[in-house]
Amino acid sequence: MGSRPRFIDDLARGSQDAASSEPQPQPLDDTALLDAYSRTVIGALERVQQAVVFISVERELADARGARCPSGGTGSGFIFTPDGYLLTNSHVVHGATRITVTLADGARFHADLVGDDPGSDLAVLRIGSPEPLPHVELGDSGSLRVGQIAIAVGNPLGLAQTVTTGVVSALGRSLRSNSGRMIYDVIQTDAALNPGNSGGPLINSAGQVIGVNTAIISGAQAISFATAIDTAKWVIMQIFAYGRVRRAYIGVAGTTAPVSRRVQRFFGLAVSSAVHVMEVVKGSPAAAGGLRAGDRIVAVDGVDVDTVDGLQRALDASRIDRAVKVAVLRGSQMLDIEVTPVEQTG
Repeated sequence: MGSRPRFIDDLARGSQDAASSEPQPQPLDDTALLDAYSRTVIGALERVQQAVVFISVERELADARGARCPSGGTGSGFIFTPDGYLLTNSHVVHGATRITVTLADGARFHADLVGDDPGSDLAVLRIGSPEPLPHVELGDSGSLRVGQIAIAVGNPLGLAQTVTTGVVSALGRSLRSNSGRMIYDVIQTDAALNPGNSGGPLINSAGQVIGVNTAIISGAQAISFATAIDTAKWVIMQIFAYGRVRRAYIGVAGTTAPVSRRVQRFFGLAVSSAVHVMEVVKGSPAAAGGLRAGDRIVAVDGVDVDTVDGLQRALDASRIDRAVKVAVLRGSQMLDIEVTPVEQTG
């Protein structure tokens, strides 16, 4: 065969020279990103760690023969005022005969139960201390977005001051408490929780508490739940006012559902979501007033309602045994339905 034409060799050399002169892609360096993430977690943790406590309880349970037997349990909690008020889960302390709180520095205190609400699985305790105590800042769960950093702190399996991280996986979940009632607007996260995390804080990147770690799904991975801190704030105020949570009951089961912009504009609504009524309990105040499954509740006595949690807050103790106007969307109509709530019992 003859020799290859020179211009082909020249082209080949030219392309090699061009390739060698072009800037080569550099491997990605995540060090700065990882360091920033680490600094965020460390900074958030430093703001709350001293306020996270270990809770141990003593109980007396009846055995199969009716004899009283001592029993115990542990969990987590956090101080939210400098004078020693703590928040934890109801199931951690419910029925306890003695509650002991151990601070991050090892100091131990006897705790008094201020109020217990099995319906939201929350409880308020208080410990006495001659000095102001480290305490957390309560955040705003209403402004959360899926994908935000979520950091859980607690004492899983007795391992004190354990930290796990993840993100907010979903908002507006419903969870059935140990009492059988539904807890609404629950935060789902993939921050790992284990037995003993119950009652500890879920915090954001600023170190503010956005939820109270409550439950996991047995057998699942990376599916954990926290009661939203906005719900906890309402429960705290109820306990401070009454020693328990008083709720007005109308007898509906619902879920938070979006309202289209067209409907918002047509009816002049200030909300972008509503409570979609899934079920009306037979014989309930809602049934007596004429509420129906499929209705969308947007207000109670002029107070905008855009979530199930918002409906629960609107139905506070002041509404008990007093007729209220419930504004609902039904088909293409906006209706005001009069309902007289009763106090929720059991």
